[in-house]
Amino acid sequence: MLQMGVIRPSESAWASPVVLVPKPDGEIRFCVDYRKLNAVTRPDNYPMPRTDELLEKLGRAQFISTLDLTKGYWQVPLDESAKERSAFITHLGLYEFNVLPFGLQNAPATFQRLVDGLLAGLGEYAVAYLDDVAIFSDSWADHLEHLQKVLERIREAGLTVKAKKCQIGLNRVTYLGHQVGQGTISPLQAKVDAIQKWPVPKSKKQVQSFLGLAGYYRRFVPHYSQIAAPLTDLTKKKQPNAVQWTGKCQKAFNKLKATLMSDPVLRAPDFDKPFLVTTDASERGVGAVLMQKGPDQEFHPVVFLSKKLSERESNWSVPEKECYAIVYALEKLRPYVWGRRFHLQTDHAALKWLHTVKETNKKLLRWSLALQDFDFDIQHISGASNKVADALSRESFPESTG
Repeated sequence: MLQMGVIRPSESAWASPVVLVPKPDGEIRFCVDYRKLNAVTRPDNYPMPRTDELLEKLGRAQFISTLDLTKGYWQVPLDESAKERSAFITHLGLYEFNVLPFGLQNAPATFQRLVDGLLAGLGEYAVAYLDDVAIFSDSWADHLEHLQKVLERIREAGLTVKAKKCQIGLNRVTYLGHQVGQGTISPLQAKVDAIQKWPVPKSKKQVQSFLGLAGYYRRFVPHYSQIAAPLTDLTKKKQPNAVQWTGKCQKAFNKLKATLMSDPVLRAPDFDKPFLVTTDASERGVGAVLMQKGPDQEFHPVVFLSKKLSERESNWSVPEKECYAIVYALEKLRPYVWGRRFHLQTDHAALKWLHTVKETNKKLLRWSLALQDFDFDIQHISGASNKVADALSRESFPESTG
């Protein structure tokens, strides 16, 4: 970094610690722990683009290209007053960044301001969500011209793109968690996979888990009690633990699943309103749900998430699983919540672990640093009140490849 001009020796009164965190592939990630600095940073409320508006523009296009800006933050220079605040300690002395480092609270807003300025005047055929730039056109000739203009802007600004992550001249592309192009916008199936693939319950406890999820949204389902009756009957005390699954049970099960994946339960996101993320973990998996208040002032689900833990992950401690549920959910929900303030409901102990973890647990430290880019407030919620995420964690499935 010193040879590249990314950092320089410092005489700052500020200092943050450095952490060398092992990556899953065995490489080492250089991280600066800016949690103390972020705690005293005034938020930059530069607006992030509305994902739904970006997708609507791209969805109508016949040709689309997407560009990924390489090490995006490092392409933003810091002014002198900011450089001294970015200082970090190493065994070779004190250094500070010449460019925007990863981990600062206002880094997403700063970078979005840069790309908005980069594409100023090109909004009819080019948009960007942070370092993901998209160019869209109705004809091939127009697309070549539009792509050339955007690339010229990038070159003039001294920015670079990562070629292997670019998609050039395609009819349909994956962008912000959706398949878009040729007049269609399709959310990736992972949005409802956790419900679609819910297995037929074999025990009373599994029936109770599913009813805990469905029952949370019962106020949106007309005649919920009558529909769910064949399932609730299976949970009565006199019934055996191994349930007797009938045709009526299957019909009720299918109808409740279909309802959870459609109106009036599932809602499209409104990026003018705050989001609520709830997470939970069990012995076998992690679960989460992204929710938002609708016009009825009730919380509706936007995305369901569920992931089965591997054998190695199943051996983690309970706090580690709870922490992983948070990190997994926020990474999957990044297009919805990154750069926006949102609410997070989870077990308070898990977040306490993440905010106070020391270098002795590299895994938790890596997760803690990964959350530095997100802006959220914490809402404590008891297990009894967290029925949706709890149910998703208990009936979790292999992660969708979508």
